[in-house]
Amino acid sequence: MTEFAFELALCAHLEQSREQPIAGTDALVARQLGGSVADPGGRILDVVCVEPGPEFDDRTAITSEEIPDAAIESAVGPGRTRYWKRAFDCHPDRARRAVDRACEIGFFERERRNGREFVRQVARYPDWYDRIVGIENKPDLGRPGDLEAQLRTDVSLALVDTVVLATESYVTRAHLNRIPDEVGVWRVHRDGTASSEIELEVVREPTPLPTDEPGIEPLAFEPGHAAIEPVTATAKARARRRLAERAYGKGWRTYDFPACEACTPTDANGATLPYCEWRDRLVDANSECGPSCPGYDSGPASDVALEAERDRRTAWRRNPAGKRRRQSGLDRFG
Repeated sequence: MTEFAFELALCAHLEQSREQPIAGTDALVARQLGGSVADPGGRILDVVCVEPGPEFDDRTAITSEEIPDAAIESAVGPGRTRYWKRAFDCHPDRARRAVDRACEIGFFERERRNGREFVRQVARYPDWYDRIVGIENKPDLGRPGDLEAQLRTDVSLALVDTVVLATESYVTRAHLNRIPDEVGVWRVHRDGTASSEIELEVVREPTPLPTDEPGIEPLAFEPGHAAIEPVTATAKARARRRLAERAYGKGWRTYDFPACEACTPTDANGATLPYCEWRDRLVDANSECGPSCPGYDSGPASDVALEAERDRRTAWRRNPAGKRRRQSGLDRFG
């Protein structure tokens, strides 16, 4: 199974599962999210599971989209309106983008007074997320790539609460000795078909990481030494919020269905995935499909409502009512 297909199948299973090893219910599942602080984009987490916090319902009522970090950190607040330029401690261009986006998605509302634009939050930003689990997918441990360095980065930085390695390989003592002790290990069992049920065997439980303490982010590994960057607890807390927000807005259904007759939707644990009959497996339309593929048979792409499926199967809400005081005319300045 390719890493892409493995990732989709695991996401579908985790979304449906209401049992351990992901504790709690209604965890949000997302994929391919940045897991760095000092070096944005330096570490990409394959799968992220965000467990709801005490005010999760308040978050779902605001917007289905990711809320810009600059808007959350601003001094706008849910009370009286404020002149937008005085509410941000960042570059004006970034502030302008945050205001426009926050208004577009319904986190801010605005009004015009004497030629100036004033904004306010529609609601207080809620305490909506709890534990965050990072999962590194490596179906074949015979081709580990940068696995050891990636996992050491996750443990040293401690941005997520626990880290897990998911694999289809038989896990030996030698494998366990090459990765940090704090990393949990799941062995994924399936019968080999695209729509098969998955069973997770917990080979090793993960150890909770100190997310509320400073961390160390390795920037580069060289023989005999590594370049590192200390990361404060405050910077980590902001990065965790950004990670949770990105997971909320993005989810894991970020794949396309190709314009090919050979690719048809298949059901895996209740999720609709792109299955190629010619390759006899799940495919990544963006990298594997097209006229250069020998099995390509031009035709309309399957019309699959992935957002509606996410809305139906999870606690995320696609079209919340929102909390604006007025639902029209807010963006019209006379």
